[in-house]
Amino acid sequence: MDLPSHVDAVVFDCDGLLVDTETSWTRAETALFAEHGHGFGLEQKRLLIGRTLEAAGEAMATYFDQPGTGPALAAHLEDLVARELAAGADALPGARDLVVALRGRVPIAVASNSRRAFVDAALTTAGLSGLFDHIFSADDVDHPKPAPDLYRAACAGLGAAPSRSVAFEDSGTGVASARAAGLYVIGVPSLPGTTLDVHRTFETLAAADLRTWSSRVSTGEVRTQP
Repeated sequence: MDLPSHVDAVVFDCDGLLVDTETSWTRAETALFAEHGHGFGLEQKRLLIGRTLEAAGEAMATYFDQPGTGPALAAHLEDLVARELAAGADALPGARDLVVALRGRVPIAVASNSRRAFVDAALTTAGLSGLFDHIFSADDVDHPKPAPDLYRAACAGLGAAPSRSVAFEDSGTGVASARAAGLYVIGVPSLPGTTLDVHRTFETLAAADLRTWSSRVSTGEVRTQP
């Protein structure tokens, strides 16, 4: 399927999609799992990726067989991640070029399941701050991803119809949110061997087809060809 050539808006996830924050999250998660006597690998990462801190805390409480400890685990993970992110994070390949190419052609926003402080810090250290029309975080909605609320809020903030907008996501949780909101979804998986339920998949935001698309896309009714 061809990429939409006429869209109302483009909405990006942040962690693992625009910015390499997953390295920081993985170090923090590895340390927390070790504290509880568990190793941390791809299986455990898939359990947590794309979730909010609160949801990650509950997932860890279940995994550790420690009912009721979800909030405490989430708070501890937040502290560990904050320390890791303080060292900064880099933009992922193609991220800045794609965002800059789209800026001014179509409205663009970020819709992240992280807390606003984390999103702002990530975008700033990666050199992406100030490039988006709006930034939405888990703090801005009652029901974060995988619920559709974040993508609906982003589209509303941009004056865009979800059915005529494009989402970029790297995780199953984010894809479920964007799909539920009715957006056309482009996947760039952050974990190896991951298959996402998206309309198109690319290995990186630096893909040639995305560069070409970003130089031609414009606002208007979405038109795709099978």
